[in-house]
Amino acid sequence: MPSRILFVFTSAQKSLTGSPTGWWLSEASHPYYLLQGKFEIDFASPKGPNPPVDEGSVKASTDDESVRFLQDPIVKEKLENAKRLADVDPKEYDAVFYVGGHGPMLDLPTDPDNIKLANAFFQSGKITSAVCHGPGALVGVTDASGKSIFAGRNVTGLSNVEEELIGGVKLIPFLLEDRIRELGGKYTTAAEPFGSRVVVDQNVITGQNPGSALGVGEAILKALS
Repeated sequence: MPSRILFVFTSAQKSLTGSPTGWWLSEASHPYYLLQGKFEIDFASPKGPNPPVDEGSVKASTDDESVRFLQDPIVKEKLENAKRLADVDPKEYDAVFYVGGHGPMLDLPTDPDNIKLANAFFQSGKITSAVCHGPGALVGVTDASGKSIFAGRNVTGLSNVEEELIGGVKLIPFLLEDRIRELGGKYTTAAEPFGSRVVVDQNVITGQNPGSALGVGEAILKALS
């Protein structure tokens, strides 16, 4: 049987200011088309079906994979039938991947079903991966002793500088770089804002920004091969 990967999306539709939000298109499409066909991929979100895409990302993501993702009948079916996180059995999967966007910073960090699910992946040594704001979904995750997933670990995620450049600081409850550092993470960033950076530390794979999404997919592929 091929390995199975769970893509986790946000269900959040509005930022702290009330502006529309959701998941970031290219951060789903780029890893998806690298991994699909090689692995079975399911979609999930806190509320289940039809997790909201950030319309800003639809306008920004004009590459072939992203355009194809929105039109792909198989992808549409997966989104329409996305599982509720509460209904997911982590034993059925070999890896979890958190798609970014501002949305995941709003619901996933405190969602009890997400924390339970991510803990199960991390504590069992399975691939626990995320890109851009996606690592925000992991801030409540710990090992069996209660130590943060980030403590002493090499990781990345959207930087404070990048958040300021995109005008996102007021949209979210905390800055990801700050929180990772507060939890003891060894946070690193690409040399330039929005440069690609992927960090692999044991079973945890993180990417810094949208331009790192394909690299996270490549790291997942390597880890599961």
